Amino acid sequence: MASNPPGACCTQTNFHEGTPLGAHKEIFGLDTYTVGESSKVVVILTDIYGHKYNNVLLVADAISKEGYKVLIPDILKGEPVVSFDELQAWLPRHTPEITAPIVNGFLKKVKEELKPTFLGSIGYCYGAKYVIQNLSSSGFLDAGAVAHPSFVSIEEVKQIKRPLIISAAETDSIFPAELRHQTEDELAKLEGVRYQVDLFSGVTHGFAVRGDIKNPIVKYAKEKALLDQLTFFDSVQVLKSYL
Repeated sequence: MASNPPGACCTQTNFHEGTPLGAHKEIFGLDTYTVGESSKVVVILTDIYGHKYNNVLLVADAISKEGYKVLIPDILKGEPVVSFDELQAWLPRHTPEITAPIVNGFLKKVKEELKPTFLGSIGYCYGAKYVIQNLSSSGFLDAGAVAHPSFVSIEEVKQIKRPLIISAAETDSIFPAELRHQTEDELAKLEGVRYQVDLFSGVTHGFAVRGDIKNPIVKYAKEKALLDQLTFFDSVQVLKSYL
């Protein structure tokens, strides 16, 4: 396993203030937050807090301001987790066998009907697994980004064929140093695959979307992770046109 299943740290959050700029509407059969207009598309695959969590909507707004159309589909079937007490009962209803077809069906429709010039995805915690899966030769993404991933297997890492950036926390029981190093070792074996691994000190699992931004260390890590993700996506597009 490249990262462990979700645990208690996945349900710890801080709520960020701000009014979202986009709107929720049905897109390709899923209730979806959408913001921005562009031929370049980023799909955010959320953690267990889901597609209406204000923090992730504000992240989407920030991405849209950099020239992307951003979509956050409901991959949780309208059932986000509210507290850790719910998690163990919730997980069997949201296994990879259930969620993967939802994600893949949505990405397939985005690719076929929107015909984006670039299709990237950012996955947080629970959503990271499905970003990794879609970087295989049969996946739908041009590039992917994950932050504090969970549920990812080493076999899925071995199948990666497209660019990936990982944003990791120094303190993370779900993606601890041992599994991070194992992931790095496997990425280094992949032939011709671009990757980047960022490790942020002083932060814990969830920092990129649920961290306490009143803490300047957490605020820096959150903002730098997003900046690196977007810069990475931009570089993929530049390199594609260069080649």
